[in-house]
Amino acid sequence: MKQKNQSNQAEWPIPGATPAKNTGKAGGNGQSHVLAEKMPQTHMHRPFDPKKTEAALHRRVDRGFLDYASYVIRDRAIPNLADGLKPVQRRILWAMHRNDDGRFTKVANVVGDTMKFHPHGDASIGEALVVLANKRYLIEGQGNFGNLFTGDPAAAPRYIECRLTELARTELFNDEITQLVSSYDGRNQEPVALPSKLPLTLMLGAEGIAVGLSARILPHNFPELLEAQMAILKKQPFKCLPDFATGGLMDARDYRDGRGSVKVRARIKAKDEATVLITEIPPTTTTDSLIASIEDAVRKGKLKVKSINDFTSESVEIEIKCPSGVDAEKMVDALYAFTDCEVTIASRIVVIKDDRPVELTVSEVLRENTGQLVAILKRELELREQKLQDELHYRTLERIFIEERIYKLIEKCRTNEAVVAAVYDGFNPFTKELVRGLADADVDRLLQVRIRRISLFDIHQHREQMEKVKTDLAETRKNLKNLTKYVIGHLEALLEKYGPQYPRLTTKSARHEEVDAKAAAFKAFKVAYDRETGYVGHKVNGEEFKLECTKFDKVLLVFKDGTYKMTDLPEKQFVGPDLFYCGLPERDRVFTCAYTNRDASYLKRFTFGGMILNKAYCCIQEKSRLLFFAPDTPPNLYVRYKPAPHQKISQQTCRPSDIEVKGAKSRGRQISIKDIASVTAQPTRGWDEKATTTRIVFV
Repeated sequence: MKQKNQSNQAEWPIPGATPAKNTGKAGGNGQSHVLAEKMPQTHMHRPFDPKKTEAALHRRVDRGFLDYASYVIRDRAIPNLADGLKPVQRRILWAMHRNDDGRFTKVANVVGDTMKFHPHGDASIGEALVVLANKRYLIEGQGNFGNLFTGDPAAAPRYIECRLTELARTELFNDEITQLVSSYDGRNQEPVALPSKLPLTLMLGAEGIAVGLSARILPHNFPELLEAQMAILKKQPFKCLPDFATGGLMDARDYRDGRGSVKVRARIKAKDEATVLITEIPPTTTTDSLIASIEDAVRKGKLKVKSINDFTSESVEIEIKCPSGVDAEKMVDALYAFTDCEVTIASRIVVIKDDRPVELTVSEVLRENTGQLVAILKRELELREQKLQDELHYRTLERIFIEERIYKLIEKCRTNEAVVAAVYDGFNPFTKELVRGLADADVDRLLQVRIRRISLFDIHQHREQMEKVKTDLAETRKNLKNLTKYVIGHLEALLEKYGPQYPRLTTKSARHEEVDAKAAAFKAFKVAYDRETGYVGHKVNGEEFKLECTKFDKVLLVFKDGTYKMTDLPEKQFVGPDLFYCGLPERDRVFTCAYTNRDASYLKRFTFGGMILNKAYCCIQEKSRLLFFAPDTPPNLYVRYKPAPHQKISQQTCRPSDIEVKGAKSRGRQISIKDIASVTAQPTRGWDEKATTTRIVFV
């Protein structure tokens, strides 16, 4: 026992754990003795290896993460290419199919039935059922299933009812060819995939975020998908584009067969000169979110709106009143440029194919669906052929059994073996008339024919039924030989029946006219300057400049010392008391300025050209100050000189247009070496109309 106490480490010890110390005294805890006695001898002296422990832990975590990721990808978030459904959708439809009697059923009951197959709770089932019902193809709803336009939620499951549509009943189920597996608790059977004859992957669309990948499949128009499938079977070119339940105008030039994106606009029309009406909205938006985006654009100064009224009920109707001075056409452009009236939706078609996620194009998905449709219809024809052969065989047996009175041969038989032998002997002369050889199962079925059936046997009615079975069998065999033609006929029948029920809702347009955001922006900001505080911006209560700007405009600031810079639209920026000019920077616009220094005064016309944002420049010589600065070229300038001894001329005029236009760094033409009191574009107070005035001539 003493040797066993030397180590009490287990095979996979916890890193950092310390074995309990055994004192060997009475009253000690004694745990190390018990642990040592229970441990195998082969492990008593194994050294602790932290690297091996860490590697085992990593393997366990990696394996667990991969299992979880595989489960989320395959069994929750991504639709299966075989039937185009996510597991929860498949289980809902299967539960409804099992209990379908053509009448409406409480959604709460459907949710309960689905929980026998779906292990993730009732909330996700109810939400998925509402989504399927709103897509209109597979589930017909009765009651409040929410509003796609306003985003209002559906009523509680106990208040609304649903049932399968005729399209779902006829095109989605066939119990004879459905492969079943045990449900999560082993009490029920659920399908691996439904034998769908519809291209549900593209009909319904899907969004799913799994571990490491996501899918976004846009919904497409059902009749157009049927036409594309017929084109595939006829080996003709085809093209399919998305179609959204909310309508809108779609520009799909970047769709790239499902690997690109589409731009969808709201449908907006001018009701009158001052009112626009939104009648359709883009997908991924609701009337509330759309109005919220408009209000947000108004707060940010991107557009002006007088009022917004939402009259949406069964259809979208949002009325927007334009402020005075804004026409409806400009409002439409601004809505497209600055709000969710235009959205871009990316497409990524990721599906589960052969238990693995794959990324496909619209064409590849449709070809896979069409191949599956051909295989399912062929399988159904083969089953129908087998059933008709069996029916023809049995009806032939029944006719011979009754007409030739073979049943009379069994009256004298005393044992079951004798009865069976008598039936076999009775059919020996008629072997050539049979579809196939007589079997024990056929004999058992014939022996169950009631006397009443024999006594009321009508040979003429039987022959008519036989002819009908033979006709159906010949038609089935003909369809099997011409399978492609049969599949095309099946699609044409679907298109004729359901095409009018599902018209295209989203209008396809070759290309949206691009809206220039700067051109569409409203002049919603008024930049002012307060010389007392030295602040400039659209949140300044100043009396100078008051420049109207858009959100995208830059502002040109020119100071008394001739420095200038271009800045973003200021909110409230301190520039000091020496701001001389505030305006919009225009690269090629001609400006006129007069400045002075210790030697002389100068006048020039120039253009600013290009400028770097927030970089300081100078448009006059060093140690000079501005006397006059204005955009464009005034007709005349009025120059007043400071009084000086022996000065004969105290004021003059000049014509700035006599000076050529140069760059911002040019010196300009000299006005005078006298001290100038002011230079103005109009005669101001102090200008003496009676005094002698001469014109400055620039040489």
